[in-house]
Amino acid sequence: MMQKLQRFGGAMFTPVLLFAFAGIILSLSIMMQNTLIVGSIAADGTLWKDIWSIVESGAWTVFNQIELLFVIGLPLGLAKMTSGRAALESLVTYLTFNYFVNSMLTLRGSFFHVDFSQEVGGDSGLKMIAGIKTLDTNLIGAILIAAIVVFLHNRYFEKKLPDFLGIFQGSSMVVMLAFFVMLPLAFVTCLVWPVIQSGISSLQVFMKSSGIVGVWLYVFLERILIPTGLHHFIYQPFIYGPAVVEGGITAYWLQHMNEFATSTVPIKTLFPEGGFGLHNASKIFAPIGIAAAFYSTAKPEKRKMTLALLIPTVLTAILAGITEPFEFTFLFIAPPLFLVHALLAGTLGATLYAFGVVGDIGSGIITMATQYIVPMSINHVGTVILLFVIGLAFSGIYFLVFRFLILKMDFKTPGREDTEEVKMYTKKDYRSRQAGDQTAASPYDEAAAMYIEALGGSDNIQDVNNCATRLRVTVVDDSLVEDDGAFKQVGAHGVVRKGNALQVIVGLDVPQVRASVDRLLNIKE
Repeated sequence: MMQKLQRFGGAMFTPVLLFAFAGIILSLSIMMQNTLIVGSIAADGTLWKDIWSIVESGAWTVFNQIELLFVIGLPLGLAKMTSGRAALESLVTYLTFNYFVNSMLTLRGSFFHVDFSQEVGGDSGLKMIAGIKTLDTNLIGAILIAAIVVFLHNRYFEKKLPDFLGIFQGSSMVVMLAFFVMLPLAFVTCLVWPVIQSGISSLQVFMKSSGIVGVWLYVFLERILIPTGLHHFIYQPFIYGPAVVEGGITAYWLQHMNEFATSTVPIKTLFPEGGFGLHNASKIFAPIGIAAAFYSTAKPEKRKMTLALLIPTVLTAILAGITEPFEFTFLFIAPPLFLVHALLAGTLGATLYAFGVVGDIGSGIITMATQYIVPMSINHVGTVILLFVIGLAFSGIYFLVFRFLILKMDFKTPGREDTEEVKMYTKKDYRSRQAGDQTAASPYDEAAAMYIEALGGSDNIQDVNNCATRLRVTVVDDSLVEDDGAFKQVGAHGVVRKGNALQVIVGLDVPQVRASVDRLLNIKE
């Protein structure tokens, strides 16, 4: 069950990868239309204003169509075969479901206690999806329907029918079956979802009033669950879903960014729910202190190599907010340190909230600059300064705590190993596992072939998937898998082992590496 949840959580990250660029462009275009930032050139009716307004409209795409992204993205990560066809089946099924809901509420809205004549948005509980007026089931509905389609696809896509019925097999069969599943599901949704929406509203009220304790618990859980891959289930309902505000914290923040920037009222008063957007703070400030602790405790003769290990991973964390490669370099060397990291991350978020720092600060300093630092500096420069003062203070706390624990417990963190040399992104000669004399068709094929070899060969690999930075593999016999050193020589940051389920910490190249692994395994077959 845990493995299935991890696979599901990793698949959920596929569409999320699109949000970083969209968020940066969106916040930049909003700033460029703010007269307090760029002056009268941004006044209504100017060419400058019109150009940036057009750019902004395009940048809203992924946020306005977030349900469609998940409906398509989940099958791409979860389908066992022909994932592209599964994505098409999922999209068609989701649209069918919403057409059913639309017709039921148009004809019998009173029966379901829904006033379908209302305008979409606000408190109506209605939304336009792909031009269809329907119930706003947000990510929950999209994920549920995508999961149903993936189940049907994996079970029936390869079902062989008699030749004269061949036109109805494959994707046609999946869509047909899903059609008849969606009909009762739409009816149940119309009956039940308005009640669920009321419950979500009550949850929002509770989370808003939970204060410092709620923020601490949220950030702590988001960090501590990273090794399991289940942290996606913690932050996504808050950041991209309706847990505390309609449409999620990211979309809500961008929609009201100019309003918050131009107001002199404290941001915490304007947007108290923004405390749940502070989980990204640890991605920027924690790596500074942890890296300093690793470097200062490394053996003198290994410090240069340790620095070479730390610099790229820390910069990746600070600039882009991708911390998994960094965290996994020590997570399974010294698990207690990761627990300390999660505790401190929760405390950092709660402290920032207590001092009035709230909002979607962005994942990484690049995003933070465009959607927080620059716009909020207009009337909330004190809050921006507090963010960095408190953040850097916690960098110092991280350094002191980690250094003390590393020396006290003699953890073999990077640079303190007794025998193994500290390396990253090294290369070695290897014997390709490709069939025949075929040469690598991709720059990632070399690494993929080496990972396959380290995993015990193609015959030992049962299933392959990936999330943001990890290659998730199920092997037949875990005793055939080589030690962590073999993976690190290819460039991996480490390996998570849970019986036959392994997670190779590849880094940001994992989608490309996974594609090469799939290609090479197909060649072997």
